[in-house]
Amino acid sequence: MERHIFIIGMPGSGKSSLGKKVSANMGLPYVDTDQRIEEAFGCPTAQIFDRYGEQAFRNAETNVLIQLTRETGSLVSTGGGMVMREVNREIMRNHGLIVLIDRPLEEIMGDIKLNRRPLLAKKGLPEVERLYHERIDTYRSIADVVLDNSHGYFAGVNGMEKLIRTLVNIPANPETRG
Repeated sequence: MERHIFIIGMPGSGKSSLGKKVSANMGLPYVDTDQRIEEAFGCPTAQIFDRYGEQAFRNAETNVLIQLTRETGSLVSTGGGMVMREVNREIMRNHGLIVLIDRPLEEIMGDIKLNRRPLLAKKGLPEVERLYHERIDTYRSIADVVLDNSHGYFAGVNGMEKLIRTLVNIPANPETRG
């Protein structure tokens, strides 16, 4: 791929799980921005927030995007708050396509693992709902395409594979790729 495909959406929408599976199925490079940040800091996201604060984490998100501009195209799962900075939206627009994984709030709230999400762990489900309403319009306004992830994991994987084949012109049969 020449350009990145940036996967955006709420925590619990399926960005990482779909991104990992689709990249493996299609043989595409995969980057999880949160994982890159954890590797750079040498500790989990929750500890980064506790030790250094949210601002340090948000700055690290921008730095990861800048690094990605120097790398070959990949499927990139972003953190849920990454799109809230204009500079990050500009980098993503200029260096790839933006795919919103859209999942109904009720489904997100039904199975989100709050203990894995530092911004949400202390405040609980009301914070998930608040963030959803705060972010959803931004997600929708910057997305080049929206993937409805309300029909289960396997439907999401199939839908994302079809979408990526269309976006970057990859044939359905991997043996025909050149």
